[in-house]
Amino acid sequence: MSLPFQIAVCGSLVPDPLQTLEPVTGPAGPSLKNEMMLPAILDPWAGHALYEAANLARTVAGSKVWLVSLGPKAKLQQVMMTVAQKVPFELVALDGPASGFADAFETAAALAGAVAAIPGLDKSRLLLFGGWESASRGAGATLQMIGERLGITEQFFGVDRLTVNEGGGLEILERVEGGKHQVSVCGGPPAVLGWATGNLPEPRNNPQVGMANMRGIMPALQRAKAAAIGNAGLSYASVSLPKQQRETRVVKNMPAEEIAREIVAWIREE
Repeated sequence: MSLPFQIAVCGSLVPDPLQTLEPVTGPAGPSLKNEMMLPAILDPWAGHALYEAANLARTVAGSKVWLVSLGPKAKLQQVMMTVAQKVPFELVALDGPASGFADAFETAAALAGAVAAIPGLDKSRLLLFGGWESASRGAGATLQMIGERLGITEQFFGVDRLTVNEGGGLEILERVEGGKHQVSVCGGPPAVLGWATGNLPEPRNNPQVGMANMRGIMPALQRAKAAAIGNAGLSYASVSLPKQQRETRVVKNMPAEEIAREIVAWIREE
């Protein structure tokens, strides 16, 4: 039987994608217009990692899940009201900026320190989970640097499946090019896993889980330490939204074969 895992999930906050995002440049550098007023959600990539962590903790008795998150306390509280109802976890909160323009190196340093300071953490049983990339920063660099700071060299990214064998070893399915996967084998923790979409649906809201989580979340938010994320070494020539072009044509009763031919012709033109 496998020994219990200690799973730390690093998850950031991002603006709700249904909102209009407009980048602006101010005295402190680039940001989003009215950023503090925008409603926030848990980064979808990190959400997949959290659900996979909770599923693993259910299958391996004695395992525990922590969600380590950096963001303004008010926004963290707003997001946790929803996330807390999904799966059981213990929150480790840092009060600081959650902007996509924040320095990944400084962010990794703050998060690594928060993980290392978890009471009773056994690094020999640690699995560090997070999103393969990010809805706010697509570099995919933060999780790797956290692992390096914690001395974890076994790192896997683009993970869609994790299987634990009877001896505690890990079999990991990682995405590669061409819609294929490679199978990686790791003798056991510690390891870093940057998750893609995984194989699990989003859990349904469970008020009982939410109430149990909130008993620990509110004290965690109250004692959240301030994390100053500096951007002294960063400069941006410009910030802008990607250009969008949309041409819509509404046609009724067109055969599926004709629709397919038009799509193929349009792709070939591109």
